[in-house]
Amino acid sequence: MRKLLNTLYVTTPEAYLALDGENVVIRHEEATLGRVPLHTLEGIVAFNYPGASPALMGACAERGVDLCFFTPNNRFLARVSGAVRGNVLLRRTQHEWARDDAKCLEISRHLVTGKVYNQKWVIERTLRDHAERVDAPKLREVSRKLSGYLGMLAACADVDTLRGMEAVAASAYFGVFDELILGDKGSFSFRGRSRRPPLDRVNALLSFCYALLAREAAAALEGVGLDPYVGFMHADRPGRASLALDLMEEMRAPLADRFVLSLINRRMVDPKQFSVKENGAVMMDDALRRALLTGWQSKKQETLSHPFLEEKITWGMVPHAQALLLSRFLRGDLDGYPPFLWK
Repeated sequence: MRKLLNTLYVTTPEAYLALDGENVVIRHEEATLGRVPLHTLEGIVAFNYPGASPALMGACAERGVDLCFFTPNNRFLARVSGAVRGNVLLRRTQHEWARDDAKCLEISRHLVTGKVYNQKWVIERTLRDHAERVDAPKLREVSRKLSGYLGMLAACADVDTLRGMEAVAASAYFGVFDELILGDKGSFSFRGRSRRPPLDRVNALLSFCYALLAREAAAALEGVGLDPYVGFMHADRPGRASLALDLMEEMRAPLADRFVLSLINRRMVDPKQFSVKENGAVMMDDALRRALLTGWQSKKQETLSHPFLEEKITWGMVPHAQALLLSRFLRGDLDGYPPFLWK
C-alpha cells in the first residue's frame, strides 16, 4: 500500500478494500493493513483480486474519487468514477494539447530529456561497475556526447527536430550497446537495433521487453484517465498507443535495457531457446517467453527512490507515477512534466 500525490495504490494481491465510516480500509484475511480517510484521496488504484465493497465503490462514485482496478500483473480492468469526475475534461485537454505544436514540443522535450539522460547513466553504471571489462574510453566518449545532446534539446524549435536529436542520441547509445554485454559475446553480440523483425538474439529480447513496457505504460495511462492512443511525440496511427510509446521512452534504458543486459550478463538466457526464420527473424521459444515474464514480474518488485517524488517505490509503479505526474501537468497542478531521471 502506497499513497502518491493523493492517490492510494494497493499492491497486495489478496487485499480487499472496504469502507468503514469515512475511511478506506485495506484488509488481508483477518488483518487490517491500512486505513486512509476517503476525503484525502483523489484516486484509488487496486492491483488485487478480491476487489472492493459495493459501499466503497458507491462512496467513491459519489465523492468523485476514481477507483481503478488492475490485475496484479498490471492489466487494466475497469474504472469506477462519479458522474462529474474530470476525466472528460482531462482527455479534452489532452486532445487539445496534442493539436498544439508548442505544447507537443514542451512535453516531448521533457520525454526525450529523460530518455537521453537515462541512456547516459546506463553507460555510466557500466563504467562504474565494470570499467576493467569494457572499452572505457569508448564508453566515456559516448557518455560525453549524450551530455552534449542533452544541452542541445532546448534549442530544438519543433517536434521533428527533437525527434531527429533523439534518433542521433539513440544511434550513439546503441552504437556502444555491445560493450555493455559482458557474458557470452559469441551468442549475444549486438550490431545495431533491428525490429520488425529482430535480427539477432539481443534485439529479440529488447523487442519483447519493449512490448511489455508499452503495455505497462498504456495501462498506467488508462488508470489516470488519459487516452493511450493520443500522443505528443509519436504521431497518431490507427491501433497504435502513441501516448504509451511517449511515456515509455524515458523508461526504456533503465528498466527494459538493463533487464535484458542483466539476463545476458548473468547467463540466465540459453542461446538454444532462439530460432531463426527464413526471413532472418530471430524468435524466442515459449519456455523462454514464460521465463522472461516471470523475471519481468520479479524485476517490477524491486524498489528504487523516485527522483521527483522522493519516495521508495517499486519499478512496477514507475509507469503509474509518471502517468499520474503527466495528468497533473495537463490539469495545471504542476508547472511542468517532471521526467523520470534515473541515476
